Amino acid sequence: MRKWKKGIVTMVAICAMIGGLAGCGGTANSTSNSTQNKVETTGEDVSLENIKTKGELVLGLDASFPPMGFTNEKNEIVGYDIDLAKEVCSRLGVELIVQPINWDSKQQELDTKNIDCIWNGFTVDADRKKDMTVSSAYMENHQVLVVKADSSYQTKADLAGKVIELQKGSTAAIALEDEANKEFKDSLKDAILIADNVKAMMDLGTGCDAVLMDQVVAEYYLAQNEGKYRILDEPLSDEEYVIAFRKGDEALKNAVEEQLKEMKKDGTMSEIDKKWFGKDVSTIS
Repeated sequence: MRKWKKGIVTMVAICAMIGGLAGCGGTANSTSNSTQNKVETTGEDVSLENIKTKGELVLGLDASFPPMGFTNEKNEIVGYDIDLAKEVCSRLGVELIVQPINWDSKQQELDTKNIDCIWNGFTVDADRKKDMTVSSAYMENHQVLVVKADSSYQTKADLAGKVIELQKGSTAAIALEDEANKEFKDSLKDAILIADNVKAMMDLGTGCDAVLMDQVVAEYYLAQNEGKYRILDEPLSDEEYVIAFRKGDEALKNAVEEQLKEMKKDGTMSEIDKKWFGKDVSTIS
């Protein structure tokens, strides 16, 4: 009987010890999940608090989208948007983490919290406004057709029966499907969706006759390859660049916008503009 009682006491002690350890682990876990629980119980937007708690902002991008965000010859991800984001993060007191993603899966990357924002020459449209929280526009853009400088093409009509390439999941693809561009699309022999603009530009003149892409990116290619390319005069659409956050992450969006406005006021944004474009291009105020 004594041995039996002693065994019970020992088991209770062990259980208490395990419970205590679990309690310690639970404290750490509850700390890491506190903001999530807060959201679930109160509905409060703690998106900014989350970022500051973990000490980092994860930026998702297509790392082949110069000059907004791209991989340079040193295998570093650089660009205009990267410089803006670094400065914003510095002012918020968090570290910038740059995360290349499959651009066609950007919504999923955001919704599953693999990234905190999409900041990479991201064009606003009605569907994106519905599915995400987006910032005010900070730059204007257009969807344009790029051809080889020595080609005979001067207008969209000249591309009838020809092949163009464009990035899958991009607003170039959305622009091509717009009713206003139906006649142009129907005149083409083919419109090939590819992974990124770098591949499309490599194909230009051999695999395709023109590339439909963002004017901001096209002008960068023209500047880097003087005399090699031309942009046709007729754009397919007019656009604006924004930063996208998860739906409901208004606090984080507002904090980023506030820092961008301060950067505009104190001249930091102008410095970054001129570094990449040689002139002021930002439209945020």
